[in-house]
Amino acid sequence: MTVTVILALVPIALLIALGMVLRRSGLLAETFWGQAERLGYYVLLPSLFVHGLATARLDGVPVFALAGVLVASTLVVAGILLALRPRLGLDGAAFTSVFQGGVRFNNYVGVSAAAGVFGAQGIALAAVANAAIVPTVNILCVLVFARYGSAGRLAPGSVARQLALNPLVVACLIGILLQAGGLGLPPGLEPMLKALGQASLPLGLLCVGAALDPATVRTWLRPVLIASAAKFILMPAVTILACRVAGLHGPAAATALLFQSLPTASSSYIMARQLGGDAPLMAGILALQTVLAGLAIPLVLLILERFTA
Repeated sequence: MTVTVILALVPIALLIALGMVLRRSGLLAETFWGQAERLGYYVLLPSLFVHGLATARLDGVPVFALAGVLVASTLVVAGILLALRPRLGLDGAAFTSVFQGGVRFNNYVGVSAAAGVFGAQGIALAAVANAAIVPTVNILCVLVFARYGSAGRLAPGSVARQLALNPLVVACLIGILLQAGGLGLPPGLEPMLKALGQASLPLGLLCVGAALDPATVRTWLRPVLIASAAKFILMPAVTILACRVAGLHGPAAATALLFQSLPTASSSYIMARQLGGDAPLMAGILALQTVLAGLAIPLVLLILERFTA
């Protein structure tokens, strides 16, 4: 399983590096990157979420127990980060990036690893994980941006409007409704959404690499480490506790722990750019967490073996 996870992380790191090279080579016009980010946020990522949630196969999966553990652990870590915010010494925009780095996860790595270990059952478990965490983290992040983003604190009506119009939140709700209603996706629409969703990962990671500035490493090292501690230490610990409380064990518990130990997703950078976060810091968090995941996840896997024994 460790090899599976490492192999899933390698293309992510390479795509980030390629984005950095492309930005500095001048091969693409400077205006390309902003438009690419908007395309990812408004079209590609929503397509990924609708397709993944609507087409999930959930037969024989402890849906409610697994979803409950994932949602509960995410809410607990989100609450801890919010409670610690005054002590972190970060401005509002920087805190939104640390928050995303602590609660978001990389779908691509999670699905690849779960499928590699548990086969068809792993794909079903990964589908439940996505259905539970994706809408949860997107709603939480929109609320945090509304409160701490560079646009300033928004009125309740404006927050509600942001949630109602946020393309990622709307896409999650559509996917869940299609899944719950047993409707799935029409034959012509399903492959189109799948293709668009698959394009979201490489484009998003290229944009992350383009935003990285090695000269600013010292300025964002502390918040990067805070976000990584929340992601690789706090989140797995809370998830293990939640599994104990819920009585979740076996492959379902292993999948919960795996997904809550993943590095943050490329969508976090796109969201930071679009909603007033600290995008360069978010790019730094994503890049370093991808590297740290290669060290942290094998340690988590040693704990995970207890759940699959």
